[in-house]
Amino acid sequence: MTAMTLRASELARYIDHTLLRPDATAADVERLCAEAARQGFHSVCVHGSRVALASARLEDAGAAVLVAAVVGFPHGAADAETKRFEVESVIDLGAQEIDMVMNVGRLKDGDERGVLRELRDVVEAAEVVPVKLILETCLLTDDEKRRACSLAVEAGVKWVKTSTGFGKGGATVEDVRLMRASVPGSIGVKASGGIRDTATALAMIEAGATRLGTSAGIAIVEGLQGQQGGAY
Repeated sequence: MTAMTLRASELARYIDHTLLRPDATAADVERLCAEAARQGFHSVCVHGSRVALASARLEDAGAAVLVAAVVGFPHGAADAETKRFEVESVIDLGAQEIDMVMNVGRLKDGDERGVLRELRDVVEAAEVVPVKLILETCLLTDDEKRRACSLAVEAGVKWVKTSTGFGKGGATVEDVRLMRASVPGSIGVKASGGIRDTATALAMIEAGATRLGTSAGIAIVEGLQGQQGGAY
């Protein structure tokens, strides 16, 4: 199956329905969860302080939608112990996936040992909960992106992810292709940041993305439904 043959319901399962605005209210989170349950998205992605609420609302809805929490967000510059504590905290609150921002500055320092140690600490703290590593690709050279992917694989990370959505640029088809080529098939690639329409979403999947992080999931899925005459 290619991106161009996906049904709308299949496209929905690629989507992490995301709400990371600092001014998001409890009502906004509840609406996010209701939308995710109705559309059949893969997960909702929220800040740690909203994990318990999201978990409760999705459980109430009986929805097969996971709760993902961001860690070290959005800059990734907290020390490893802080990130480890944050991981343990959000898992206790009900997080089923972790989206953690890499320490970009340390990678640029050439401190690969330090980056790897941090990643291993986080993966260990997460235990069976899968970790996605946010590279913030807009800040990296292609060589740095490849090095980050290599470290992620070595540390046991389950996905590499393009962007926070709060940097100077988001996901690109070129970066998704590069990341897909830099990790084995057992590692997922998540495109995130600036994915707001159906055509962009499908292009990311064609390039190798196995997950999409977006706040525009409803518009993306409905756009595909429209192209397919309303089929879901």
